[in-house]
Amino acid sequence: MFRIQLSSASKTARDRSGELLVTCVRSLPAVLLGVLLNILDGVSYGLIIFPTSGMFADLGGLGVSMFFVSTVIAQLVYSSGKSGFAGANGSMMIEVVPFFHIIATSLASEIGEGRPHEVIATTLAAFAFSSILTGLTFFLLGALRLGALIGFFPRHILIGCIGGVGVFLIVTGCAVCTGLKDEDFSLSYRMLQWLFLNLHNLVLWLPAFCLAILLRVITHKYHHQLIFPAYFLLIPIVFYVIVAIGRLNLGELRAAGWLFTTGGSNDPWYKFYTLFDFRAIQWGPFWNAFPTQLALLFFNILHPPLNVPALSVSLNEDVDTNKELVAHGYSNLLAGMFGTVPNYLVYVNTLLFYRVGGTTRVAGFMLAGATALLLVIGTGPISYIPVMLVGALIFVLGIDLVKEALWDTRNRVNKLEYLTIVSIMIAMTVWDFVAGVLFGIVASCFFFVVQNSQHNSIRALHTGETAMSTVRRPSAHRAYLREVSKQTTIVRLQGFLFFGTITNVEESIRGLVEGDSWAQNPIRFLVVDLSLVYGVDMSAAEGFVRLQRLLSSKMVVLVFCGFRVDSSVGKSLSSVGLFDEEYVECFETCNDVMEWSENVYLRAWFSVQKEGSTSALALPGRQGGISLDPITLAGSPRLSHLHDAGQRTFCKASTDLSSPPGSPEQPGREPAHTIAKAFSYNPEFDAEQFKPLVNYLERQTLPEGHVLFKQGDVSDALYIIESGVLRALYRFAEHSPTIEESMVPGTLAGELTGLSGLERNATVLVERDAVVWKLSREKLKVLEREQPDLARVFTRLISLILSAAAKVDYDILLSALATR
Repeated sequence: MFRIQLSSASKTARDRSGELLVTCVRSLPAVLLGVLLNILDGVSYGLIIFPTSGMFADLGGLGVSMFFVSTVIAQLVYSSGKSGFAGANGSMMIEVVPFFHIIATSLASEIGEGRPHEVIATTLAAFAFSSILTGLTFFLLGALRLGALIGFFPRHILIGCIGGVGVFLIVTGCAVCTGLKDEDFSLSYRMLQWLFLNLHNLVLWLPAFCLAILLRVITHKYHHQLIFPAYFLLIPIVFYVIVAIGRLNLGELRAAGWLFTTGGSNDPWYKFYTLFDFRAIQWGPFWNAFPTQLALLFFNILHPPLNVPALSVSLNEDVDTNKELVAHGYSNLLAGMFGTVPNYLVYVNTLLFYRVGGTTRVAGFMLAGATALLLVIGTGPISYIPVMLVGALIFVLGIDLVKEALWDTRNRVNKLEYLTIVSIMIAMTVWDFVAGVLFGIVASCFFFVVQNSQHNSIRALHTGETAMSTVRRPSAHRAYLREVSKQTTIVRLQGFLFFGTITNVEESIRGLVEGDSWAQNPIRFLVVDLSLVYGVDMSAAEGFVRLQRLLSSKMVVLVFCGFRVDSSVGKSLSSVGLFDEEYVECFETCNDVMEWSENVYLRAWFSVQKEGSTSALALPGRQGGISLDPITLAGSPRLSHLHDAGQRTFCKASTDLSSPPGSPEQPGREPAHTIAKAFSYNPEFDAEQFKPLVNYLERQTLPEGHVLFKQGDVSDALYIIESGVLRALYRFAEHSPTIEESMVPGTLAGELTGLSGLERNATVLVERDAVVWKLSREKLKVLEREQPDLARVFTRLISLILSAAAKVDYDILLSALATR
């Protein structure tokens, strides 16, 4: 038995070994391609990690070693499972090269050219510190799941920075080909003469530039993934074929600038570690370069959150961006601890790696091992690499980045964004990269303000007659309110209100209370609806204070709604003391405002008609706040409008409705007065005909908080409200907000379901102690049997009331929709 188990285990091990061997064989093409790409990138960009002049002139080979160390570390981290991409390719972050040059140059300037040991030690420490800083940032972004926040940063600023890097690489390509020192380059006519009119220099850089252009012409027509590596393998072959045919001397070619002189064969790959000397680090200059480190960090953290989703789409693999950021954190922290430069997951390399079969982690480990082998071989072979090969590689990337920034975006961004991109590129070229990044941020903020200032924050502006409340009122009341609500103006605002947008709001509101607009329609309430406003800055809040002073001088009440006082918008307005000012009110919803303002208009009418009668007028909602004093408004167009509207509506009713029901002037007239109030606005109503209806009604006194019926109950009656206030709560869907409707004296409750026999469509409760007259379905049947004519007229009038109310609501709805 034991022998059988041992045999089975051996067979399983052999099967696994066989599968691993097959995977390794299948991965060889991808590994060879990945190694070739690493060689090309390492030689091209590793050579220019350090400036190519001064005390850094002989450090190109060390830069290549640092490139490969960082690449191997990144590859091992991603292949070990930290990345969701099984075949992820890691490499040094080549976009940091311009920032490294700034750091190295500034350290050399501060410490002094006569102290090369201290300068190089401090520079290496600064490079390693940039990796640690980048790693910590990536790790925190991923661990806190904040990767999506990077997407909020303006894309066009990153594009401008990419374009600036492209210009830098083109300049660097010229410098590498011609041996030009970084500090000697300038945007001057003399420099153009040196590059274009000096035949020796022209012959050195122009072939490399033409090779880069030719490659892009070829790849524009043909898209095979092996064209790029094969093209750059062919260049040194052709070069040495020409050297062999012409029997040229390599030493003379090297002296003339056709071959590299850096990277002696006696220097081991780990030589850069021998230059680390913590005792020689100059901490003052080190920390003085921290602003450049922050600019470098800013540029670093923008790439992975953009590259990872793009690669996920290209490979049709679903990965977690935050997990990838954590992986970048580990790889960069390790790179910093090993004294090398930042790294990241390379989009293009990974995509090519996948397309030739590198879809497993085994392939990733094989690539890491092959790259480590190149690192051990050392930098000696660099001296046999044609300069034009490296120059062409640098030119290719530089041209691609400039094209991406200037050409690919020409129809994708607006004029201001395109101007920002060009401005950043110019600032980076004329000054430096830190200045370019800062300029881009400032320019983006400026253009953001300019663009958003042009957006209209006023979504709609209309009068109160198009946005009446959901209160169910007697017909006379409602007709009166439709006319007088013209004195209410509603301004619906949207977006973020700040100093750039509040000016337009102020001007629009001033236009309502000044000149011809005020003469034609003097307003009493200005409602500012902030439901769609997600923020108010101090300048905008102070703008409302200025408006309040103007409005209060004309006795116009400024009413805010659409937010809670303890919300961010409410706190912003409270911070300037706006709610403590005179003639300022605040409600949570626009419906609450309209309900309250309608109550004010009704009180004003009854106050004018009979002194003291308003105390008996039952009105829903908030009762306090502003009131319209007829003495202070005596002779004003607004009071005249209220009076005229009341005369045309209330006095039109067949019953004297100038005083509210239940007042001392009408003892013993119930329920006749309540019935008249409910139906008299209709011409078909005959008070004498309706007298027998009293015998079929049951009087009920309802305390505050009593539930008259619930939504879904079987309907058993309808109710005519004599006094008090009822409130209906409509719930149409499980997750929809509850719609509220108030019902005041002189209106009906439950009439639709009471007549139809359908289940209740709302829950009705008593908001204020009420008296109602109940007509049960049993009594209605008796009425139909004993008084068929009265029952028919009664039912018809209820139908007319429902139809009229529906038409009014329909008109209001259409008007409100038209003003959104």
